[in-house]
Amino acid sequence: MTDRVVKKNPVSAKFVVAGGFGVGKTTFVGTISEIDPLRTEAKMTSASLGVDDTSKVATKTTTTVAMDFGRITIDDDLVLYLFGTPGQERFSFMWNDLVNGALGAVVLVDSRRLADCFYAVDYFESRKIPFVVAVNEFDGMVAHEIDAVAKALQVGPDVHVISCDARSRDSVKNVLLDLFEVILERMMAANAAAVTA
Repeated sequence: MTDRVVKKNPVSAKFVVAGGFGVGKTTFVGTISEIDPLRTEAKMTSASLGVDDTSKVATKTTTTVAMDFGRITIDDDLVLYLFGTPGQERFSFMWNDLVNGALGAVVLVDSRRLADCFYAVDYFESRKIPFVVAVNEFDGMVAHEIDAVAKALQVGPDVHVISCDARSRDSVKNVLLDLFEVILERMMAANAAAVTA
């Protein structure tokens, strides 16, 4: 009689990719996803004139109106799901549903338009959701030094601020590994506090 191997379902984890309009969230999710990512992009129309600042992203012709979705199989036991939020604040009413159940988040930033990410940083800080700030490289570089970005955002020392290229699989992978590290540090600190309480 042969032993039957019972394959268990993998555990899933959820990360959110957020940030301002045109910072590269759709590209970030699509670069790392092992499946064709789900994109809910719509053509930008004249209705967005004067509402969406396209001066730094002049070639942008579409915008995410609901979410981006991608999947990464880490190993047989873990699958990571990525949800990208729409960038404009007028779509922020969807964020609570997209973020529900997330272990952590990436706040993607264009340092030429730093104010566009304030909403995302405030959102995750106020909900105590672990996050990292990834400064996306445009034209192969970041517009401001990483330390200057961290200082301008006034994030605590537990928030990692790193550069990335949303078009590079290795770069996106490094951002997600950094986020895993932040989440583990937060869990270990919480466990240590519970033991000493």
